[in-house]
Amino acid sequence: MENATIEILKGIQGSIAQLRSETLARFDKLETRMDRFEAQIERLDTSMRKDRRNAAGMLVMMRATAGDFDARVSEVEERVAVLENRAS
Repeated sequence: MENATIEILKGIQGSIAQLRSETLARFDKLETRMDRFEAQIERLDTSMRKDRRNAAGMLVMMRATAGDFDARVSEVEERVAVLENRAS
């Protein structure tokens, strides 16, 4: 009976050691995956900052272009108004 108990305890000890080894291997894999995900997130953050900066620059350029266009249209309208007054 005592020998059987010792064998059972040895089997349990071996199972626990194997479980621990498998658990550590899984944690190592998870850490590797997390490192890759963190690197991807960092690249996305950098890309998003660049995109925001580029979008802000484009918005400034669009507003400047619209303002210039508006000014030119106003000049043409003024000239047309002068010509219409001359013709009247």
